[in-house]
Amino acid sequence: MMMGELQVDESALFYEFSFEKHVPAGHMLRAIDRFVDLGAVRPHLAPFYSTTGRPSVDPELLIRMLVIGYCYGIRSERRLCEEVHLNLAYRWFCRLGLAGEVPDHSTFSKNRHGRFRESDLLRQVFETVLRRCIEEGLVGGNGFAVDGSLIKADASRQKGIEGAKGLAPEVSSRAVDEYLAVLDDAAFGAATEVTPKFISPADPAARWTGAHGGQAFFAYATNYLVDVDHGIIVDVEATTAMRQAEVTAAKRMIQRRSSASISIRPGSSATARTARPRCCAGSSMSTESSHMSR
Repeated sequence: MMMGELQVDESALFYEFSFEKHVPAGHMLRAIDRFVDLGAVRPHLAPFYSTTGRPSVDPELLIRMLVIGYCYGIRSERRLCEEVHLNLAYRWFCRLGLAGEVPDHSTFSKNRHGRFRESDLLRQVFETVLRRCIEEGLVGGNGFAVDGSLIKADASRQKGIEGAKGLAPEVSSRAVDEYLAVLDDAAFGAATEVTPKFISPADPAARWTGAHGGQAFFAYATNYLVDVDHGIIVDVEATTAMRQAEVTAAKRMIQRRSSASISIRPGSSATARTARPRCCAGSSMSTESSHMSR
């Protein structure tokens, strides 16, 4: 058999291309796309945009890109933009086509700390997904588990300052302002009266912890209320990385699910408000939280 050579046809002026032929039928994003309904995003955000001026990046595009990042473990927004630019399946999911422009990574930061936070958009998207899970019968409502996980903060352990010294008065940034705003919050500053060993000037709300048994680091805790039937997360609460804060988070999640527009009861009802679901604590929660949730 003779050695073949790639034949490059440079004479064609037009090419036929179809995303449907290049994104496999069994691709995970196809399965997700069947159930993603972001129709409420634009009306929800409308009061936070001006009626005049240059059009912004479509907020639904940003949410779709964030979904890709969460599903494929892409934590860097800069890398996420690069991946969406290059990956055909990602472009298909984001409705970008071949020529659609991917937003700059700074757009995510501006929207997360601006319109998304002010409008509580991500909570609204979470509630929309939860409502769909209930409609599909994936939430049993008979038993729940509460668990927490440490999330490493993007703060250098080498640049931490002694907690007893506190932050210098001249230190000022968005992170510092947010830290001062939650000093009285039972899930953050007021979780304990104990002075932290170290404070990060870049992210003072993060807590110095050695809970993993290895080298200590700055971290937050993300706490979940999980329906045990199918492992569906029905609520989430971020706290400082302390057990006392985790107990507070468990109480808040249970109270929120009891009073929110989507409350849980046996039979997967999304409207009942009087149910008292059975809960159990995860391995990282204290015994107090286990008894508290019953």
